Amino acid sequence: MDLKASEVTSVLKKEIEGFTGSTKKSNVGSVLSVGDGVARIHGLDDCMMSELVEFAGSGVSAMALNLEEDNVGVVLLGDETKVKEGDTVRTTGRVISVPTGMGLMGRVVDALGAPIDGKGSIAHTEKDYRPIEGRAPSVPERQPVKEPLQTGIKSIDAMIPLGRGQRELIIGDRATGKTAICVDTIINQMSTGGGDPANKDQVICIYVAVGQKQSTVKAVVQKLEETGAMRYTIVVSAPASAPAAMQFLAPYGGCAMGERLRDEGRHVVIFYDDLYKQALAYRQVMLLLRRPPGREAFPGDVFNLHSRLLERAAKLSAALGGGSLTALPIVETQEGDVSAYIPTNVISITDGQIFLESSLFNAGQRPAVNAGISVSRVGGSAQIPAMKKVAGGMRIGLAQYRELAAFAQFGSDLDKATQQSINRGRRLEELLKQPQYEPVPVEEQVAVIYAGTSGGLDEVPVARVLEFERAYREHLKVNHKALLETIRKDKKWSDELAKQFDAVCAKFRAEFLA
Repeated sequence: MDLKASEVTSVLKKEIEGFTGSTKKSNVGSVLSVGDGVARIHGLDDCMMSELVEFAGSGVSAMALNLEEDNVGVVLLGDETKVKEGDTVRTTGRVISVPTGMGLMGRVVDALGAPIDGKGSIAHTEKDYRPIEGRAPSVPERQPVKEPLQTGIKSIDAMIPLGRGQRELIIGDRATGKTAICVDTIINQMSTGGGDPANKDQVICIYVAVGQKQSTVKAVVQKLEETGAMRYTIVVSAPASAPAAMQFLAPYGGCAMGERLRDEGRHVVIFYDDLYKQALAYRQVMLLLRRPPGREAFPGDVFNLHSRLLERAAKLSAALGGGSLTALPIVETQEGDVSAYIPTNVISITDGQIFLESSLFNAGQRPAVNAGISVSRVGGSAQIPAMKKVAGGMRIGLAQYRELAAFAQFGSDLDKATQQSINRGRRLEELLKQPQYEPVPVEEQVAVIYAGTSGGLDEVPVARVLEFERAYREHLKVNHKALLETIRKDKKWSDELAKQFDAVCAKFRAEFLA
């Protein structure tokens, strides 16, 4: 076949004119060393902090944490056995992000939002992704915490009230019921919107499990499914078997999911269970990246690790939709030592703490809330007026009872007033006991606490107080629904209402003790 030069030239010209090639700048490096969940990479000169990088061939991704002069230290987010020295690494140009939105409701996901519950994939668009690190709302963007967040737990709602947008620490030794408080609070949110996540009034719950046993997370999910609470809950799980990087990133991923819903004007409560294990995972990663250790070998920025997470909890101003993100972090203590490094750090960041005590737990006082040390810095502004009026003197009454009970051990001769204080205190303490997974609606709480503080239980034997409380609540629901409805709707307490409850309680007590 004869080819003419002019023909070849014209074909080439035509091809060149129609060429629309696109150029893409790629930042490529190679692995210098890998091991223990971290890798050092040479050549990623334009790498950003917290940027996602990908290892060619293996499909494993990593997060850049150390930007040094001649190399980049990354923490692996996948199987490190698939990565070896000399492997090619590329930057992705995006900071580590997680999927957000209503599609996550009722699902169990890992720290990066990938489903791990075996229920199939979750559909997301590009705009559903949010960086895990977010900016905390500024002072003008917030409004004061004044809306109650009901936990359904009598001792907390009465004496240590929580508000939407608050940060309240739950602190205590191992096996004192910290996770139980979270689960009860999640179940109690059913009352805010009927358990329907599509309802704007429904408080959405996010439970972040860090460093927990997989069996513990499974038990929590199972209980939430049994009670129907899983419909409005997202569970972010980074169990003890997960890489340290996933454990330290999980709370940030959960927080980003909550912020999306908060910014849409919804109310969200997020539980970090627990931040001590997150700090341990962070310490492990930082020591492997050879960052200088500080107190207890934690890196110098461990305070910032928790402050930049918890400061994102807020009640937004009306101009920004009025949504809220309430944070309930958990910190496990050793032998009740609240003065250790991580507990004191988190106490200084939060708006109060609920302290659970082993001795109370073992004595049968459950939930084992120590009302003396526990405090909510938001105070009565996060309570409905009826609860504020009825439970106002309860904490002082219990404190006086404990003081008098300790004093009474040394002598038998007690005057009538002291004897009455001790008797009422015993009944109040008994009244605050509550079975697990049985949250109490706030209107019923007001009714039974009023019965306790006004002397309605003084004649009831201490051993029968809980039996009386259950029967009394059932009696009110069946025969005096209108009284409970008045508290629920008006949220106020009046002398007239007090007289009605006194009459109902006196009549029921006579029948109960007959």
